[in-house]
Amino acid sequence: MLIRINSDNPQPRLISQITDTLKRGGVIAYPTDTNYGIGCDIMNKKAIEKIYQLKQRSKNQPFSFICSDLKYISDYAKVTTFAYRNMKRLLPGPYTFILPGSKMVPKIMLTKRKTAGIRVPDNTIALAIANELGNPVLSTSATDPDGNVFEDPSLLHDWFGNRIDMVIDGGPVAGRASSVISLIDDIPEIIRHGAGDVSLFE
Repeated sequence: MLIRINSDNPQPRLISQITDTLKRGGVIAYPTDTNYGIGCDIMNKKAIEKIYQLKQRSKNQPFSFICSDLKYISDYAKVTTFAYRNMKRLLPGPYTFILPGSKMVPKIMLTKRKTAGIRVPDNTIALAIANELGNPVLSTSATDPDGNVFEDPSLLHDWFGNRIDMVIDGGPVAGRASSVISLIDDIPEIIRHGAGDVSLFE
């Protein structure tokens, strides 16, 4: 199912339809401020396993997830004053922050070191979905087996077909991966240079 949503002012009725799908364990493709992402409710283990199969990815490589607002990150991660101050300057934006995960995060979403990758993207649709759901939404780039990113949601819809319950067309996206920054032990480490200015941590 392909749903077109207004990227500036997402229609509440459609956002409710999407979150109903997520609550039932559905898998969706949705726009972010970097690429189109594939996601599900992070509290639904079966849905997460479905995405591991879709991406043909080892469970030793957990996915990151989206929170609807900076204020909710502390529910899912241990956030020091240093981490909060730096994230506040950059979020919402095209960044993934690696932080120690809290007990709220399902084990399947944590690395062996009990860390989690957390995003607050600058995209109204993605934030509205996470906000309405009341839980974070899993976030991984929608790619083909060669790692090519789908920038056009209708091509994405054709490629995945019925392996995804819903594709949300929110218009064009930047088509560049997020920058990944670890803030473990208050020592900033740039894991990946992507979209967004990371000079703050260099």
